[in-house]
Amino acid sequence: MLHIELIGSLADVPVTDWNGLRGSECPFLRHEFLLALEETGCLSGRSGWQPRHLLLRDDPGQLLGAMPLYQKNNSYGEFVFDFAWADAYRRSGLRYFPKLVSAIPFTPATSPRLLHRPDQEPAQIAAALLEGAVELARQTGSSSVHVLFPTSEENTFLSRAGFLASKDCQFHWHNRDYADFDAFLNEFTAEKRKKARRERRRVAEAGISFVRLTGAEIDSTLWAKLLPLYASTFWRRGREPYLTGAFFTRISVEMPDAVLAIVALRKGEPVATALCFRSADTLYGRYWGSEGDYHSLHFETCYYQGIEYCIEHGLKVFEPGTQGEHKISRGFVPTETWSAHWLSHPQFATAIDHYLNRERAHIDDYIQSVNDHVPYRKGTG
Repeated sequence: MLHIELIGSLADVPVTDWNGLRGSECPFLRHEFLLALEETGCLSGRSGWQPRHLLLRDDPGQLLGAMPLYQKNNSYGEFVFDFAWADAYRRSGLRYFPKLVSAIPFTPATSPRLLHRPDQEPAQIAAALLEGAVELARQTGSSSVHVLFPTSEENTFLSRAGFLASKDCQFHWHNRDYADFDAFLNEFTAEKRKKARRERRRVAEAGISFVRLTGAEIDSTLWAKLLPLYASTFWRRGREPYLTGAFFTRISVEMPDAVLAIVALRKGEPVATALCFRSADTLYGRYWGSEGDYHSLHFETCYYQGIEYCIEHGLKVFEPGTQGEHKISRGFVPTETWSAHWLSHPQFATAIDHYLNRERAHIDDYIQSVNDHVPYRKGTG
């Protein structure tokens, strides 16, 4: 018989048990990553992420599955925007918060949300976890359960459980076994290829060079220079940084091979950085910051350097984050992303279902139109 267990921290689960589940090979699902978020101040205060993780056990108590889950009193750091839904609830005299969210805090990357032990049937584990999440919502008076950036396989499980599907679009790069960066650019049209090379040349002419460092190669002195660059992007927008310095220094020790810092140097000193994470086959661009305004530096640091890294290390996909149609001309193509939603209020659920049906059609049209503007020559990218 299967049993759901609710825990308030990943510290309540042995690291080997959690990391033995299928799905934890993604860096953001690692026990070390999620626990570091909890213990370094990233989820405290106004961030609003309160851990309510679900574990699925059998009668002997063995861990068969898990679902990273948070109770939230805001929609901060989710990258799936339900502000209009919350406002509609408010105008109707209803409470939208608290709600339950299965996601990686501050991380809009597609990865598993319904983890299972490799010898277990994924559909059975998923059904039990989703049933547990809905029951928890009812017990806690939460308006809804939201599963953000699940995998395509999980979409099937979510639909069976009565969740409503929402589609969006990001821009990802795909490695077609390029020998080097020039081989990649050779698939561009002549005009787009010339533009990309000009952007890279302008950065070099500004006297800027690059190093790419794993977590093990970043000491405390360098972190002290990189973290203000990272934080500056948030402060310029009047917001606190999502992640603390303590998080980065801890995770670079506990998951050194999953951390990649792309560092732009001028006269030997860092002037910009892109902080990334990687799995066995994917590079995830997460945070960027710079101390000045250098022509094309953002494109070089956040995109071209990452693409070059993927080619050199055989990574198949580069996900540079959300939004940004400027990525298209630099080789990134539109890619579907998903979220799924269960709402306790039947009338609101029906209204949102109708809205999501129209939204999916709009996203399909958008992806089709964007594909007409990718930089690749016909028959290549």
